Amino acid sequence: MFFASDNGLGASDKVMKAIVDANAGPTLGYGNDEATKRVERQISDLFEREVGVYMVATGTAANGLALSTLTPPWGIVLCHEESHVIEDECCGPEFFTGGAKLVGIAGAGAKITPDGLNGALAKLGRRVPHHAPVHALSLTQSTELGQLYSIDEVKALTAIAKANNLNVHMDGARFANAVAALGCKPADITWKAGVDVLCFGSTKGGALACEAIIYFDPAKGTEMVRRRMRGGHLLSKHRFLAAQMEAFLGDGHWLDLAGHANAMATRLAKGLAAVPGVRFPYSVQSNGLFPILPKPIEAALKAEGAVFYPWLDKSLPAAFTIGPNDVMVRLVTSFATTADDVDRFVDIATRAAGLIAAE
Repeated sequence: MFFASDNGLGASDKVMKAIVDANAGPTLGYGNDEATKRVERQISDLFEREVGVYMVATGTAANGLALSTLTPPWGIVLCHEESHVIEDECCGPEFFTGGAKLVGIAGAGAKITPDGLNGALAKLGRRVPHHAPVHALSLTQSTELGQLYSIDEVKALTAIAKANNLNVHMDGARFANAVAALGCKPADITWKAGVDVLCFGSTKGGALACEAIIYFDPAKGTEMVRRRMRGGHLLSKHRFLAAQMEAFLGDGHWLDLAGHANAMATRLAKGLAAVPGVRFPYSVQSNGLFPILPKPIEAALKAEGAVFYPWLDKSLPAAFTIGPNDVMVRLVTSFATTADDVDRFVDIATRAAGLIAAE
């Protein structure tokens, strides 16, 4: 019953086989191999246009390097106050940008709204040379609380960004889960909606360690050739990154894996919703759940070996409060989550709720 994160599982069998197969024989390094060229073509086809593709091993590197091409060191990047780039990357974006500032925007479900974005822009000073200029907007799809931006929501935010001459970055560590849940084409939720750069994640989705920085205008990514090398994130044996991504994307494997993870989250949410005392501040839209549990239920689950994290939501809806005997937790399903694990988790929670009622 491992629900701590979708990065706690290994890679899919198909991805692992591709890595082993890539181990045979010599090939050129630093991305000059044939597998990398195939992936670049594969991703361009997937997004229905010629794109610039730069693969790295971690999401933190992808986000930091991508943002470094969208803002100068004296610029500001707007993002949600609970986003991964500002909360969980140890100032990585600031490091890669050479000092640019990240400014957080509040919003329920870790989502930025048009009003929130306009409000943040209005509050920022414009006095030269004393105030830093805003250069980029960063969106997370799906968000840190498992919520999704619809196509129209992305368009509304990018329209504001473009009106203010801002580049738009999308952190897509769980982009596959978002696309699978929305049932849209990848292009519809990215460049057709106004996104300039996507950090396309495969690590959490079923790869071993591979993220692709995708520039929908290849000219905007020309600096990445040297930035990636200078930042220490150009792999010498690059073919092993390409092998992962090629297998991940091949025959819709990425969407099959994400669809399974999403389905397990829906199954888990449905089961827990019937447990007395369990509350959901947010609907379950992808593969992340954030229920509020009575502490005795949390204790019973952990005693039976369930693994998950407590969670602090800075933007909890007003209708929900977390009392002294409650705890908000994060449950994340993955491509490897089984229905048996989900059902056992729900059964333990149900029995624990029964004991609470009997006291």
